[in-house]
Amino acid sequence: MKRTFLLVTGLLVTVAVLFVSATDTPEEGYEVGDYASDFKLKNVDGAMVSLADYKSAKGFIVVFTCNTCPYAKLYEQRILQLDQKYAAKGFPVIAINPNDVSKQPGDSMEEMIARSKEKEYSFPYLRDDSQSVTAAFGASKTPHVYVLNKESDGKLRVEYIGAIDDSPREASDVKQKYVESAIDALLAGQKPAITTQRAIGCTIKWKDA
Repeated sequence: MKRTFLLVTGLLVTVAVLFVSATDTPEEGYEVGDYASDFKLKNVDGAMVSLADYKSAKGFIVVFTCNTCPYAKLYEQRILQLDQKYAAKGFPVIAINPNDVSKQPGDSMEEMIARSKEKEYSFPYLRDDSQSVTAAFGASKTPHVYVLNKESDGKLRVEYIGAIDDSPREASDVKQKYVESAIDALLAGQKPAITTQRAIGCTIKWKDA
């Protein structure tokens, strides 16, 4: 009986691990060292925004986030602080909402406009209605961050992927600021010491196939 229980328990753990792996890790998408392609998405102000619009940028903090995820809300102020700290240094935040509105009505453009006004976003907040940009990056969570560094030829190299820091719930408990450390290294002409860290957040709400 005990042996049967252990076998069943082991099977359940294996299934759970496989499920987490399947939902946590996108099958395709950018890896550190890849070059990101530009895109053009609609901003909350009605304008179409692309990375090429930022002629003087040294790179970008591309954040896949949304209105509705509790983790995205917990990180909202920290995302604002990233833009306030690094936009002037050449690394502006570009926020993208990837969620399918039919599954998450609170992530509609109308709700995004209201949220950005209420919280006084200093960065563009774009909708990826087709989810093609999200799929190209390989984002799986909200929030999910990609730090891009512009090289001398204008190509955008992916230098960091993952979490903003090590404390998704309490900003006061942060001990490691992964995104800040990555950008500080790049600004100093160095490579980030940590290039990937698992993103903690809500799963992206994908359109049905």
